[in-house]
Amino acid sequence: MKTKLLSTIAIAALLASCSSSKKTVEATEAKQIKLTPELAEGKTLFENNCGKCHKLFSPDDFTKEEWEPIVSRMQKKAKITDEQRDLVYNYLVMNK
Repeated sequence: MKTKLLSTIAIAALLASCSSSKKTVEATEAKQIKLTPELAEGKTLFENNCGKCHKLFSPDDFTKEEWEPIVSRMQKKAKITDEQRDLVYNYLVMNK
């Protein structure tokens, strides 16, 4: 009986040591930012107007200073108002 108990404990210990010891790493959630109505409108304008002619760049692709002339130049091609341009610009630089 003692031998059977010790064998069972030894097998359990062996199985426990062989089991995966990797800890589950929680995936880092992407920073989710709640868009204000103005930022949401800027995002929509960006996606709908800029995406008509070319692939959309990520807002992180450029700095605030780099986005300013890009948005101004593209405003004429997209035929958007100054107010709409500002909405797009504010959306693009909201995290910088």
